[in-house]
Amino acid sequence: MKKDDEVELKIRNLGNEIMNLLNEERAPYFSIPMRNLSNVEFDNDKEKIMIKDKILKRNFLNVAHTRKFTQTLFSASIIYEHLLKTGKTTSLRDLFYMMKRTIPNTKINLVDEQIESNSAVEDLELLMDVLRENLHINAKKKGSVAGEVIVKDGDDIIDWSKLGSGGWAVPSNVEDIVFKESNAEFVLFVEKDAVWNRLNEDKFWKKNKCIILESGGQATRGVRRLLQRLNKELSLPIYVLVDFDPWGIYIYSVLKYGSISLAYISDLLSIKDAKFVGLNGNDIKRYRLEKHLIKLKDLDIKRMKEIENYPWFKNKKQWKEQFEIMKNLNAKVEIEALSSNGISFISEKYLPEKISNKDFLD
Repeated sequence: MKKDDEVELKIRNLGNEIMNLLNEERAPYFSIPMRNLSNVEFDNDKEKIMIKDKILKRNFLNVAHTRKFTQTLFSASIIYEHLLKTGKTTSLRDLFYMMKRTIPNTKINLVDEQIESNSAVEDLELLMDVLRENLHINAKKKGSVAGEVIVKDGDDIIDWSKLGSGGWAVPSNVEDIVFKESNAEFVLFVEKDAVWNRLNEDKFWKKNKCIILESGGQATRGVRRLLQRLNKELSLPIYVLVDFDPWGIYIYSVLKYGSISLAYISDLLSIKDAKFVGLNGNDIKRYRLEKHLIKLKDLDIKRMKEIENYPWFKNKKQWKEQFEIMKNLNAKVEIEALSSNGISFISEKYLPEKISNKDFLD
């Protein structure tokens, strides 16, 4: 059965369950895992942030639930009729306007703000155990990739090694991408597009038989899903290159362990064996970056204290050392500081040395 057919069936089953309750003159309801901090935990065995087993029963006749119950079912109706049945996709913003209407014979809008329609889609993801992308709801595209890989995207065959300076723009939905050929031995995720541009111009991916991928900061769902698929389906190690600051470390943390907000789909996004290639505190002296320290701001310090107390960091000696270095310096360092040693230093010396020596943090 095709994925769209599976999702259509799940929506029909949801509708049938509601109709059966009505026919039995019972209050219509559905049950979904709770989406809040109290229902999220770090699974030490699986090494990922996971949603726990607390269930919310959303009852139409409970005045506190009526609005959300209706929004969730109406979003399912729109997705079924206007997206799955037509094979078309849309954005979260478009869906908001498709749902924004006044309930007949009232002055009440079904949704007033986009956060409400977004929440309805998240309910459906949990309720039917499907990704938003499988509901034909896409987010903004963000990210570029290059490497000796050939993929099939719809009816198109795309060679990631022949797309010039911009690379292949990573779509928000990568579920149907088919990997046809690959000459890559690992994937390098880069926090910044400027650094990715340097690596692409230097053909780092060709010289080192790898894939280079960036997302302009925190990785999008599409990029995270693509990374996980490359890791699982092609058995490629994932190496992460970010700034030596709390925000860079958090980007790595999300890629490896998942995030609280998307704990309910950690199985589809987290990458347990992702490795932190740099920058780290030890690189500062090793690569003579002392003159390029940037003083931590109050917000940086606050974020650092939060992150160092994450359960997956606080008991690891190597990460304790990194946070101590950052505290003692009261400073951070950006990846671009490596260019003080030469414009192509990062691609010709820093990364090859790090990867060859397996100089990673885990």
